[in-house]
Parts: sequence; structure tokens; C-alpha cells
Amino acid sequence: MRELNQTLTGALLDPILARDPAGPRITYYDDALGARIELSALTLANWAAKTANMIRDEFGVQPGGRVAVLLPAHWQTAAVLLGCWWAGTEVVLRPDPTAEMAFTAADRVDDAADIPEVAVLSLDPMGGPARDLPVGVVDYATSVRVHPDQFHPTTTGPALEGASVQEVLTQARASAKSQSFTEDSRVLSTTPWTTPQLLTEDLLAIYAAGASLVQVTNPTPNPHRLHTEHITHTRP
Repeated sequence: MRELNQTLTGALLDPILARDPAGPRITYYDDALGARIELSALTLANWAAKTANMIRDEFGVQPGGRVAVLLPAHWQTAAVLLGCWWAGTEVVLRPDPTAEMAFTAADRVDDAADIPEVAVLSLDPMGGPARDLPVGVVDYATSVRVHPDQFHPTTTGPALEGASVQEVLTQARASAKSQSFTEDSRVLSTTPWTTPQLLTEDLLAIYAAGASLVQVTNPTPNPHRLHTEHITHTRP
């Protein structure tokens, strides 16, 4: 019954970290910039832990608090989501005035105008800082780096838009099974994570299976990528 008391991040990452901490877990391309960055499970977990510490210690959001994640599919977004769930907070994927804080891209700061605390991600492929931010808005890249890369997680109530940890995990595992994902799968996706269903199918299901994600932004035709990245599945 231990699983029922886990955080969603723990349920997804712990088996991967135990089996293959150094293997690629998310590979991110931005074809418009010609950029590629790859994170292992361990590096992704370190970023998630820093984010969880930032949520708790810098912004004071307690387990059970609500966090709006207003971000596109990106390796930093994966770290933010996993950090939120490690911190025991509920993620909403929309501007929600009941949220205690928001993580947002620079072009969506206005969407978070009614949320007390806002951290902005530059979405730079290498994790660089955001520039020229409004007063009172925190730059994620600058702030998160000072936080520890270890976190003692806390469990609580809803994880994603009102769904519990166990409900989200069950949906992710069912999606992984229906898509035939396994530990050896390498999934290429260009799908945004704008709804709980898309997020579950295109990120959480991959990690529930212990698989690896290749996420492409601003995709351009590249028939060689399927071979060079050892792709086994594509989304959509």
C-alpha cells in the first residue's frame, strides 16, 4: 500500500532512478533555434528537487496549495511539474485566481495577473534567465539554481486539476499500456501539454512506463531524427 502514499513524482521517477539514473529521460529540440539538450533521470530529478524547494522555501506554498503551470511542452516544464508534485501541490494548467503561485512564460505574465506569486521561465533551451521582467516577478532560472538539489517530498491531496495522485497514476499507466510503451521505448512528440489528457498521454504515460521522451518544438521535417534518436513511437 506504500504507493497510495507516494507523491506522483516519486511514483514516476523512483523506478527509473533505481534502474537507469544516467540514461536519457527527456531530449528537447527547438528546431527554430537549432537547439538540442538532453537530461538524464538524475539531472531531471535534481531540477525537480530544486523547484520543489523553491516552491516551499521561497514562495511559502504548502502541501495542498494550488500552482498554475502556464507553460508549453519543454524540458524545464517537465522539471516544474515534477517539482510541484514533489512539493505536494496541485497543478492546474490554466489561469486560476485561486492558485497561490504560477510558473509562466514571459508572454503569458498577464494571464497570471490575479495570482499572488509568479515565476517566469525564459524557455531558453539551455535554461538561461528571462530578461526585462516586471517588478515583483521572479526569474525562475536565476532563483531556482540557489536551492538544494535534494528534497524530502510530502504527500497530500489532488495532483492535477482535482485528480488525486492515484487517479493520475492509474490514468498514466493505462495510457502507457494502450500506447504500448515499455522501458525500452523512445517516444518522439510534438504535442503540447495544454490539458490534463494531453499531459497524461504525452509525458506522464512515458514516465509511467519507464520510457524516454524526445520533445520537439517548432518542428521541421527531419527524417534522420527517427534513426539518430532511436525512436520507437511518435506522438501524435
